[in-house]
Amino acid sequence: MKTIRIMIVAVGGQGNILAARVLGEAALAEGIAVRMSEFHGMAQRGGVVESMVLLGDGKGYCISDGSADVLLGFEPSETIRAASKCNANTVVITNTAPVPPFTVALGKGHYPDVESAMSLMAGRVKKLIAFDATSLALQAGSSLALNMVMLGALAKSDAVPLSQDLFVHVIKEKTKKQFVDINLNAFEMGMRAFS
Repeated sequence: MKTIRIMIVAVGGQGNILAARVLGEAALAEGIAVRMSEFHGMAQRGGVVESMVLLGDGKGYCISDGSADVLLGFEPSETIRAASKCNANTVVITNTAPVPPFTVALGKGHYPDVESAMSLMAGRVKKLIAFDATSLALQAGSSLALNMVMLGALAKSDAVPLSQDLFVHVIKEKTKKQFVDINLNAFEMGMRAFS
């Protein structure tokens, strides 16, 4: 199988690592080879967290600039920051609800103009899906379910060769039992948001 390169970007606390794990477990259950790598930049303080998930044949563990097939962004400024990973065939799925870094709150930084940046990005990629995934996670029962909303949108996008039922099975098996219902509800909301 040709390699599918999925870049997941977020800030600490948004569940990026669990989302990558669920995606990887679903691929393994389908018999697809998986390679993953992660970068944690001060994640506990709202810093950058990146996961790279490569599905299919290949040897590398990283995604070079211009080679992502999918960019899944849990936070809009992180999606913008990762734009260099995209190309004309990339599918971008991003949350639009910002989580400004503490430097912005202190008045020592500037949060980017998300609307302008997304408009520019939309003209440079195959498809851009931008929606308020944070509010959907809250509707599902917890802001911590943002990762499952984003996985639902990814599953619905057909950018990965994994069935929605397979994701549901992995969510039931691999996430904490007390959060399964919320996670499944969030996943469903993410699928509906993509339509």
